[in-house]
Amino acid sequence: MTHSFSRIPEPKTSLFNPSDLDLRAMVSDMPNAGLTEFGNYNVTTKVVSRSKSSTFIVSDRPHEHSGSCIPTMEGEKVAEMQNAFVRNQDMIIIDGYIGNNPTTKTATRLMVEKKHANIAAMQKQLYFPISASEKRGFVPVLHIIYTPSLMATGYPNDRLIAVDLQSQVTRIFNSDYFGESKKAGLRMWNKLMFDQGGLAMHAGCKKIPVAQDEKVMLIIGLSGTGKTTTTFTSQNDSTPIQDDFVALMQDGSCLISENGCFAKTFGLDKNSEPAIYHAVIQPNAYLENVSMDASGKIDFFDYAHTQNGRATFPFASISQSRPLSDVEKVDCVFILNKNQDIIPAVAKLTPTQAAAYFMLGETMGTSAGGVEEAGQALRIPGTNPFFPLLHNQQGLRFLELITKHNIQVYLMNTGRIGGSESVQNSMKVKIKHSSAIVKAIVEDRISWKTDCDFGYQIAKNVPGMEGDDNMLLESRRLYEYLGHLDDYNRVVAQLKKDRLEYLKGYPEIYAVVHQGG
Repeated sequence: MTHSFSRIPEPKTSLFNPSDLDLRAMVSDMPNAGLTEFGNYNVTTKVVSRSKSSTFIVSDRPHEHSGSCIPTMEGEKVAEMQNAFVRNQDMIIIDGYIGNNPTTKTATRLMVEKKHANIAAMQKQLYFPISASEKRGFVPVLHIIYTPSLMATGYPNDRLIAVDLQSQVTRIFNSDYFGESKKAGLRMWNKLMFDQGGLAMHAGCKKIPVAQDEKVMLIIGLSGTGKTTTTFTSQNDSTPIQDDFVALMQDGSCLISENGCFAKTFGLDKNSEPAIYHAVIQPNAYLENVSMDASGKIDFFDYAHTQNGRATFPFASISQSRPLSDVEKVDCVFILNKNQDIIPAVAKLTPTQAAAYFMLGETMGTSAGGVEEAGQALRIPGTNPFFPLLHNQQGLRFLELITKHNIQVYLMNTGRIGGSESVQNSMKVKIKHSSAIVKAIVEDRISWKTDCDFGYQIAKNVPGMEGDDNMLLESRRLYEYLGHLDDYNRVVAQLKKDRLEYLKGYPEIYAVVHQGG
């Protein structure tokens, strides 16, 4: 344990767990906050996305982590600098839990500059609250110390997110983007869950009624690829359980993490995404970087500032939600791949194929990952950029758990097939298509056949997808219709080669996948 890094500073003043009304009043005083037409506040920040290049694990054993590291002595220096700064600041302290299971919930504390009260208000909506009987004995396990006004000179963009997994403290410098607070706690929670034999996943969770039963599905995906949309889109009066992070455990249960949602708002439409839209326009929601004119009118389709507009809101704002609790068993997992070439709308995977696609983490980058990722073809293992250990470890744990509990895994494209929007007659996988696929899978109404190129199972048909929509189910057929079969074969050959080379970087996973065909 590092000495300075684990020492929590005593601020000039500490405002402990202010009420929702007090937080709202403090946000209203922020010069970069505006009252919207919906009666909630929209804050415009300088930093508009996660700062991946500025994020470092504090460790003298960099071989134990896939991400960038700084030595513990360097961590000591930045901790001392931040502690000295905090001693002269007015700080807000927000206490709460990640998770709400009495035996597994994790006590977490956020300390943030008072002048950035929106971060405190938004985080309070995501933590599970402390009961009156727990307040006296509350002892934080995880700490986040957040100083948006303090530069970390010499680090990328003079910004730093320093994560000490031993002391369980994350220190954030020179970013006013709320997502750094949320991910700070969840990144450390990733390690806790792994140490307990489970796997925290960047995934939504929902229950779907089927006959006299309920099916539980997890939706794994990078931010901005449709994870939240798929979670909240209703099938058979389905119930959303979680929006962003869950942990699959050794006994097959699934632990939840958050009491609210951090939803992307760009392109939010009340007709195609009514549940999220309804929650975002409630007075108790907090908006961040959403386009707004001088009168407070919101435009979810304008991205002059950023496409990564966001909102937090309590899960209770979702009309079809129920009291949040862990689930005993997971039935299926969907790995989202926002692509624009040959990935079909859905594919059914064997366990070894599932491990391969989990590790490949293929998707098109979005604005959530910053300008360096937006629009780029990415490979992020588990589509979880917040896993702080070795990616090989999460891949092997994923394979272990889905095999042990007989969990069926599917690959689902939430982008396009046949090329970008500029390619004539290429096709978009729309929300209605994905919803029909989810419904048909849980109702066991799809017949499958083997794809001749990749060996996974593709759907012969899906109820609710007729006519031309059926071409979304078989990429080769669409490319043939477009007269681009040579392009298809070329992409297939290159993709197979690139995937194998990539997986060789994870020898243990490669050996399992190669053995399984």
